[in-house]
Amino acid sequence: MREFLEDALKHQDAGQGRNQKDLLRELPKRFYKSVDVTETAGVFAVLLDGRVTKTPTGKQIGVGHADLAAHMRDEWAVQGDRIDPDMMPHVKLINSAVEAGDESRAALLDEVVKYAGNDLLLYRAESPRELVEKQEQVWDDVLVRLARHFSVSFQPTVGILHKAQSPEMLRKLRSAIDPLHHVPATAMVSVTGLTGSGLLAVALRERLVDADVAWTAAHVDEDYQISLWGEDYEAAARRRQRRREFDAAVNVINLLG
Repeated sequence: MREFLEDALKHQDAGQGRNQKDLLRELPKRFYKSVDVTETAGVFAVLLDGRVTKTPTGKQIGVGHADLAAHMRDEWAVQGDRIDPDMMPHVKLINSAVEAGDESRAALLDEVVKYAGNDLLLYRAESPRELVEKQEQVWDDVLVRLARHFSVSFQPTVGILHKAQSPEMLRKLRSAIDPLHHVPATAMVSVTGLTGSGLLAVALRERLVDADVAWTAAHVDEDYQISLWGEDYEAAARRRQRRREFDAAVNVINLLG
């Protein structure tokens, strides 16, 4: 399953460091003129020149929410002469979910909970003091919200040595997300991979935090390093791309979760 996460996030670095001419040569040409949305029995599909979009293996793509279909339509519509998948985060995420199918659902949810048991928010720095205080301020706020919501406790630790979390806590988290079908489950795994935190994915799904709070929490360490050394251009570009993917996944969770 970690390989699934790695494959799902590989595109984040695609194109970085290449010149524009090389990038354009690699992108596929736009092959359609019109983009529309159709609805049949509560299932919404994007039409390219009147044909329903499909995954690479030929599975027709449909979603259960008009707003999600509208996001996908807009991503197809704004493409220029070439199709840039990095600018189509909703389309890419839904394609992955449809390709994997409902049989992937349980394994996806198990992966989120597995991360939560060894979570970013639970492993704290020993120093410097400024970073320690920032982790406590931001991460403890999320943990308190989760603890109150689920009536559980967490055991943060200092350093990198593994510290087991309560099996009861993990069971409650798994039970909370179990109703999700495979599309929002795919989005949960995407959020988990992009943030390094299953707990943030669960907190988002339960509406305990919003997207900006979760994104800030996921980047406490990185932002501290930036405050010391600054941020280079390529790192900033990669972060913007991750944020696009993150926002798309959060939209899917909010609309279908």
